[in-house]
Amino acid sequence: MFLLPLPAVGRVALRRLGLKRFWSQGFAAADMTKGLVLGIYTREKENDAPPFTSAGENFDKLVSGKLREVLNISGPPLKAGKTRTFYGLHEDFSSVVVVGLGKKGVGVDDQENWHEGKENIRVAVAAGCRQIQDLEISSVEVDPCGDAQAAAEGAVLGLYEYDELKQKKKAVVSPKLHGSGDQEAWQKGVLFASGQNLARQLMETPANEMTPTRFAEIIEKNLKGASSKTEVHIRPKSWIEEQGMGSFLSVAKGSDEPPVFLEIHYRGSPNASDAPLVFVGKGITFDSGGISIKPSANMDLMRADMGGAATICSAIVSAAKLGLPINVIGLAPLCENMPSGKANKPGDVVRAKNGKTIQVDNTDAEGRLILADALCYAHTFNPKVILNAATLTGAMDIALGSAATGVFTNSSWLWNRLFEASVETGDRVWRMPLFEHYTRQVVDCQLADMNNIGKYRSAGACTAAAFLKEFVSHPTWAHLDIAGVMTNKDEVSYLRKGMTGRPTRTLIEFLVRFSQDSA
Repeated sequence: MFLLPLPAVGRVALRRLGLKRFWSQGFAAADMTKGLVLGIYTREKENDAPPFTSAGENFDKLVSGKLREVLNISGPPLKAGKTRTFYGLHEDFSSVVVVGLGKKGVGVDDQENWHEGKENIRVAVAAGCRQIQDLEISSVEVDPCGDAQAAAEGAVLGLYEYDELKQKKKAVVSPKLHGSGDQEAWQKGVLFASGQNLARQLMETPANEMTPTRFAEIIEKNLKGASSKTEVHIRPKSWIEEQGMGSFLSVAKGSDEPPVFLEIHYRGSPNASDAPLVFVGKGITFDSGGISIKPSANMDLMRADMGGAATICSAIVSAAKLGLPINVIGLAPLCENMPSGKANKPGDVVRAKNGKTIQVDNTDAEGRLILADALCYAHTFNPKVILNAATLTGAMDIALGSAATGVFTNSSWLWNRLFEASVETGDRVWRMPLFEHYTRQVVDCQLADMNNIGKYRSAGACTAAAFLKEFVSHPTWAHLDIAGVMTNKDEVSYLRKGMTGRPTRTLIEFLVRFSQDSA
């Protein structure tokens, strides 16, 4: 039998505990396909033993205190997010990973604007599950750590990696809740994290695979599989032309890939005539910049320039799976932004659906051009709320980095709801200004009603938001600029390097809370 490598300190610990014989038999009785992740808090006083979670305490009793003993001699007390792995403690689990949860009983941190306890659980559980994955163990039971939803989110988000196009793939690990605790909260966490993972998959997939048509087909399949109360319209170029969406079409015409206007409906409200919320997402499936072409360095990341469409559609799929009693519509103008003989040229003037003319002085400021028409169309549904998400500006990344999504809104009520949701999910938002100061910089235009870039280099995220505001008459609107949170290097430890799918969970939480407020 193949023996898992046991660190020297682990062998010493097992000998002291009289387990040498069990180890030498090569776990004859152990289940080699299952691991266990258990939590431990930092000690409250210097000489105190660090307290286990209740599941950790129960397991330690089950193995007659041996977990505590091996932990004590294996090194210093575990800090938050750190792990330690032990082998052969119980016949049901070939490996037990103890994870540090930080201080016990911590709540919302008003400086950090998130629930520290929940975030600590996500970080720790993700780290523990990855240890199990590295051992190529196919199943892991996860300690709820006092919050089964946060634990499930940590497990499902932490184990995800996009490797669909690789021959060599990471071991698939199936996480399950340890014990008979809050299965409902665990399943909710799995659903939230799976929604974010869908957005990650859409964003990470190469642009030659994730065309506008393919994107629409994937969302249609996922939405129809989520609920029977759904409807999907994949609108072709002819429909876009009939709608007078000249601003959107001006971007799409530079590519041979046909544009799609994706319209999805989830009708969960018991009252069919109940006004919907409308989510709008920027769907540029590849952004070269057009004639105002981008530098080649990191241009490959622009496969994820449809992150707004990916996050809003994934949030609506998740709302359908949850069966929320609300009506939600998703709108995603989908196309590529490419240079060609047919592409927009700097100085061209295009006409949006509402009749406004736009001077296109920079073809790389294309997201706002396609969103302008989609926002006009959103008003036709007489919605309660209009919310759009877009990887809109590099300036947003400069301003906030990957710490938070920038929110520009004309409604303090809507801002407060988004902020409260983000505190819960740990995927934070930060309010940005929509001053008339910025509007003046986009409407002062030589050839048309407005320009697609601001007069000055400063405050690019704010002038982009001011541009979008010219296409919104609704009193409850928010624009989420998600350019800064599009990718992850190592900032969010429970997400691997790559596209993040942020802020999908915050959007889902917002919808959950909205449905409760409306009940």
